[in-house]
Amino acid sequence: MAPFDIRLRAFFVPTVLCVLAACTAPEPGAEFNDPFEEQNRAVHAENVSLDRTLFGGGKPDKKRLLPQPVAEGLGNVADNLSMPGAVVNSVLQGRPAPALRNTFRFAINSTIGIAGIFDPATAMGIDAEDTDFGETLHVWGAPEGAFLVLPVAGPTTERDLAGKVVDVFLDPVGAVVGEPETYYIAAAKLGGKIADRQRFSDTVDSILYESADSYAQMRLLYLQNRDFELGIEADVFDPFEDPYGQ
Repeated sequence: MAPFDIRLRAFFVPTVLCVLAACTAPEPGAEFNDPFEEQNRAVHAENVSLDRTLFGGGKPDKKRLLPQPVAEGLGNVADNLSMPGAVVNSVLQGRPAPALRNTFRFAINSTIGIAGIFDPATAMGIDAEDTDFGETLHVWGAPEGAFLVLPVAGPTTERDLAGKVVDVFLDPVGAVVGEPETYYIAAAKLGGKIADRQRFSDTVDSILYESADSYAQMRLLYLQNRDFELGIEADVFDPFEDPYGQ
């Protein structure tokens, strides 16, 4: 085994074992693995309150924190910055084809697309195949664990929360740049999240402000969409591109 493989396993195998040990097992017969529902609902209520303040609470005259051209550009930049991490995760999942495609996409959009502001790769037929370490853990056999709602960040699972933490350290872009570039990257990613909220405003508003139980609706759609992304249920219809995109 090569020294790199040994170092890789030395870091990631304990991570997987920790996730396997820490993930909460579902209760027999429960429709959802949501043992923390009371706490989750409290956090969800705070998130909805914040969303209402920032984005208008589903009113017809929606608030837009960013002008549409700026939002579109920041969304493109954020998507482009996620590609190196997706490449690493595709390799860890044993999927060389998406890794190669995302590498080409990142190279084209970072150069011709002016640091990712524009997206010529899509026009050239090189679509993104996004992935994350949460999916890597799924491929490696880690259980999903309990459903969680995080402050500001919104819905996730125990497995995907562990994946989010690892993705921070797996980010090749963050590993090679220093200050102040890291602050610019963080600002671009935050802008991308705001842009996504504006982009999916109709879908998110319908969940948060038009549902009889917005928490239950959010949980259902998030878990269903995540299963669709992971290919767990091939027959699941995906009516929404994930409005809580990771």
